[in-house]
Amino acid sequence: MEEQVIQNEEETKVGEETIENSEDLVMEEAPLKEDKKKEKKKKFFDKEKEELRSANLELKEKVLRITAEMQNMRRRYDLDMQSLYKYDGYDLVEKLLPILDNFDRALKIKTEGGEKFLEGFNMIYENLISILNSKGITELDCLNKEFDPNIMNAVVTEVNNELEENTVLEVLQKGYMYNDRLIRPAMVKVSEKESE
Repeated sequence: MEEQVIQNEEETKVGEETIENSEDLVMEEAPLKEDKKKEKKKKFFDKEKEELRSANLELKEKVLRITAEMQNMRRRYDLDMQSLYKYDGYDLVEKLLPILDNFDRALKIKTEGGEKFLEGFNMIYENLISILNSKGITELDCLNKEFDPNIMNAVVTEVNNELEENTVLEVLQKGYMYNDRLIRPAMVKVSEKESE
């Protein structure tokens, strides 16, 4: 019986060791599971954090693009408004130019007894020119200048060996500028050399 008790005690000891070993295993497994859970949570939060960072960067870029676009739109609007103010009345001036031409032609006509009448026309013409000049409309100075195709139209050529070729001999219709924009090119007669 003693042997049995000793054997039982040994089995108990072995059993206790087994229990202790299994408890150690359970205790070791528990932290491993917790570590795995923590690691999974950390990976999840890291992934979430990275997604939020990238979304934040995308939104910042979008805001910058929209801000730049708004600044460009504002700049274009300001330039358009400046241009509008600068060339305000362009259509009106364009329609007045034929009237100026008619006044100019009328003043060149010499009639007997019509000096007072022409003097009145001349006063009206001068007033109209001064008003247009005050608004930035200027007549192109072309006579005896070199022909410039950007602001002149050569309608007629005339052989003239005394002057250099492409010199404006006569202005047939005056040209006008509105600030720095050409309203109408001048129609001119241009010299050319006699061909041999």
